[in-house]
Amino acid sequence: MPKEKLKILLAEDDLNLGILLVDYLETEGFDVKLCKDGELALKAFQNNHFDLCLLDVMMPKLDGFSLASAIRSKDEIIPIIFITAKSLKEDKLKGYDLGADDYITKPFDEEELLWKIKAIIRRIPEDKNQTLKKIISIGNYTFDFNNQALTINSKTKRITEKESDILHYLSTHRNKIIKREEMLKEIWGENDYFFGRSLDVFLTKIRKYLKEDAQLSIENVFGVGFIFNAPDE
Repeated sequence: MPKEKLKILLAEDDLNLGILLVDYLETEGFDVKLCKDGELALKAFQNNHFDLCLLDVMMPKLDGFSLASAIRSKDEIIPIIFITAKSLKEDKLKGYDLGADDYITKPFDEEELLWKIKAIIRRIPEDKNQTLKKIISIGNYTFDFNNQALTINSKTKRITEKESDILHYLSTHRNKIIKREEMLKEIWGENDYFFGRSLDVFLTKIRKYLKEDAQLSIENVFGVGFIFNAPDE
């Protein structure tokens, strides 16, 4: 039985680039829906199932950041990659704060985009009905990695995919020094200044999520990285 193609929503107002990306990604085995503005992309998202979103930032009718915010209100876990001509660090940090999984700046090489997409979706099982059991105890919390859910005292919080990846990495490297550059390479694929800033933002959020258990702390180790202090499972 043939493997089901992963479906990508591509929101890009530059139709020449959009068509080029559709041709390239479909050649690589993806099913791609191209929308020329943010409003059309949002309608497509509301009416169809997608596995990943590629969003241009500067689009007519609805910009990429607003589109991502609307998508996140409907689906907290779908991977989002921003494609943009903007390279200011404030724009990148805003994108990550909205829950983006990655960011690629025009002009870019199609193979680089493909690498980023594959790095994000490698965790999706070939059989989408098959889920790997990853229920992890973190102190008094229960962390459901597949469903990106963190539970304590019968209260459950849904977290983003990137937050889930980071918390999973911390929980599987608890009580020992985690080198910052190694964590960045594992989570984002490279040790980059902007990814480092984004990691700091995510860690601040995760500290808040875990504040109800005094046993848990993410300790900074100056010049090296972190230690996630937590009871063993």
